[in-house]
Amino acid sequence: MTSRRTSSSQASTKEKHAQGISVSSKEVDTGAQLVAGLSADLDPVEAARIRRKIDIYILPMMCTLYWIQFMDKTTLGSAAILGIEQDAHLSTSQYNWLGTIFYLSYLLFEYPQNLALQRFPVGRWMSINIFIWGIALSCQAACKNFAGLFVLRFILGMCEGSITAGFMIVSSMFYTRNEQTLRVGYWFLMNGTAQIISGFISFGSLQINTHGFAPWQWLMIITGLITLVTAVVYWFFFPDSPTNAWFLTPEERAIAVRRLKENQTGVENKHFKKEQMIEALKDPKTWLFAVFSALDQIPNSLTNQRQIIVASFGFSDLHTTLLGCVDGFIEIATIWTGVIIASRITNSRAYVGALYFIPTFVGVFMIEFLPWSNQIGLLFGIWLVDIGITGFVLSLSWLTNVTAGHTKRVTTNAIMLSAYCIGNAAGPFMWQTQYKPRNHVPWIVIGICYLICPILLLAIRYLLARENKRRDAEPAREDYEEFYIEQITEDGKRVEVKVDKEFLDLTDIQNRDFRYVL
Repeated sequence: MTSRRTSSSQASTKEKHAQGISVSSKEVDTGAQLVAGLSADLDPVEAARIRRKIDIYILPMMCTLYWIQFMDKTTLGSAAILGIEQDAHLSTSQYNWLGTIFYLSYLLFEYPQNLALQRFPVGRWMSINIFIWGIALSCQAACKNFAGLFVLRFILGMCEGSITAGFMIVSSMFYTRNEQTLRVGYWFLMNGTAQIISGFISFGSLQINTHGFAPWQWLMIITGLITLVTAVVYWFFFPDSPTNAWFLTPEERAIAVRRLKENQTGVENKHFKKEQMIEALKDPKTWLFAVFSALDQIPNSLTNQRQIIVASFGFSDLHTTLLGCVDGFIEIATIWTGVIIASRITNSRAYVGALYFIPTFVGVFMIEFLPWSNQIGLLFGIWLVDIGITGFVLSLSWLTNVTAGHTKRVTTNAIMLSAYCIGNAAGPFMWQTQYKPRNHVPWIVIGICYLICPILLLAIRYLLARENKRRDAEPAREDYEEFYIEQITEDGKRVEVKVDKEFLDLTDIQNRDFRYVL
């Protein structure tokens, strides 16, 4: 199969190329095959019906898995209260390393995971990773030393690196730009749900009195079994793309793809394009997002420290476990309100993200300067720091919105998530024994990170807004006006049908009609 591209300079070179030049079908987005020749306007009512159908079938599965993956990787923090440090004879340094190795493994395998997500069916690839990490999680219950836990945490990081990257790809394949902001927020706020559910599971595990089997081991078994069941569900029911989604009819698949025309990013392309990878590496916004991601995630080391810190305020193990549920409620509320505001106010992502960092400063100051005897004030400070996660959630959807070209999108996703791993891997080393109990040094580092992050968001917005103005001032181009792919009809005839430029897998830099959302 070939596709043909028309340009004013090429059309005049040879008569036989009057309609354009032939290009490899590898350049064409997978959605091009489905919508080729369809020129009728899309019925908004029908498009809305398809969106609701997509929501019903894939959003619950995405939310459930994101809850499970966050719960699984934070079992270490819950297990600390349930006795894992004593039973596995872990020093403070070893405990911190168990938090770090997860993200070092995540970092090591992030780009290979992204390449695999491009090459193989997304749903099937994620389900394989889910199954492997479910086994690794369950096996932690058998560990009685640092070495065993270290290896299994390494496997967890390797497998879970496919989930956020996969969800970013899936969100861009099924939803429009504005819809992505909400949907990414919906599945990411499940982190808060995970904290609530994990708190209750930890509380329940604390009540189990089994000779020779500690509560933290029950926690690993219970969460591991939930993960294994999810892997099976994903293998059979999670779609790989709107072009082959089992719950859509052929006509509905075409509508699902045509809905994405406004994105100018297409659906996907299974062929790796080296030139798009190089473009991603040279693009300044790629690295601004990466630096933001790294700095924003250094404070995320609180994930495995929070319950230890809250217990140090003087709360009992029982109260500490239940108070962890409040963290979840706060995260749900802040992410939900943040994405709602950003989706309803045009081009407000950077402003909303920056605004939500203000409470984090208040929280850091409260923890640094309130008397150690003020349990409630210190606890509220911890909760205020949680609000900063909203900026990172908005940055995930924003990055997919402003990046076109499937290989380029895969590369930028990998770079941002690799930076995410670097921040998370470095963070645990702040929490040294000599800084306890006030931990002044770690909290100063967290405050500095949360000062730079909103500045980076505003810098990205300025850069993209300036590029939009530059493109608005450019003269209209006649290149890339018409595209054709060759198809074989039912009676065996070869025909050429027109395909919109949006489905040629052009990058945001190649496509001068592309405008960056802000």
